[in-house]
Amino acid sequence: MSSSETGEVTGTKDKDYNLIWYIEACLSNALRMETYIQDAERQNDTEVVELFRKAQADSRKGAELGKQLLRSRLGG
Repeated sequence: MSSSETGEVTGTKDKDYNLIWYIEACLSNALRMETYIQDAERQNDTEVVELFRKAQADSRKGAELGKQLLRSRLGG
């Protein structure tokens, strides 16, 4: 793995690509947590529901922070 940022293969600089990937991973995790929350709710396990709701909120926050940063870097 090269230590220099290139973007030659994708046409997107590594730092921008990594930021886009991070946002997608956060949003994907927020969706996944919704399934897990529903599973825990069916089992009436409030502790697990609370844990997954917190994880979902953290994922949403991460996505929002990432989107703000990406927007500022892309000039929008």
